[in-house]
Amino acid sequence: MTRFHSSFLAGLFLAGCATSSGVPASAISQPDVAAAYIPLHAGSALSHAEGAAFAIAPGVAVTNGHNRNLIAPEAIIGEARDFDLLFFRDRRSPMTAVAEPEIGGAVQAYGQGVGGELRTAHGTVRAIQTCAGCAAPAYFTFAGDAGPGFSGGPVLDPSGRLVGIVFGYKNEGRERLIYAYPVSRIWAELSGLAGAGK
Repeated sequence: MTRFHSSFLAGLFLAGCATSSGVPASAISQPDVAAAYIPLHAGSALSHAEGAAFAIAPGVAVTNGHNRNLIAPEAIIGEARDFDLLFFRDRRSPMTAVAEPEIGGAVQAYGQGVGGELRTAHGTVRAIQTCAGCAAPAYFTFAGDAGPGFSGGPVLDPSGRLVGIVFGYKNEGRERLIYAYPVSRIWAELSGLAGAGK
């Protein structure tokens, strides 16, 4: 199988820099989610990049591979072969409830604005995409206003459970579709890295 995301991502905007999207958020209201959320930033006054990551297991966090420049190289555990997922070491020990996205379900995403401020975006799940030979869905889409700075940020259901992480967006007419990896895909890719290391 060729890299699933290589040709697919070419048509998406990677949500890592540019102008802020979503709306400002004073805080993440769920304590467990707030404890697992990791803002990412790199740059200077002339050039900057924002993104996010999320702790998914004791000592392990996930973000997008295109956020590699926001992670210390020595912390990187590995990158998924066929998906834009990067795993790295982190000191957090998350206790976040998880769920799978549901078509028509409301979701809320978190990410970083240009100035490093916390931002949020709400939306509705539009589609869940499967892939040939995959046990877990490849990705899901939701309509909303997430964009630059949301890469690697968590997507939550109305109960505050983690359903995925954002990896890109695409404007379609008057609507913006946000692309995210579901939790089951993240776990499958992390398990694949662990299995490859044996």
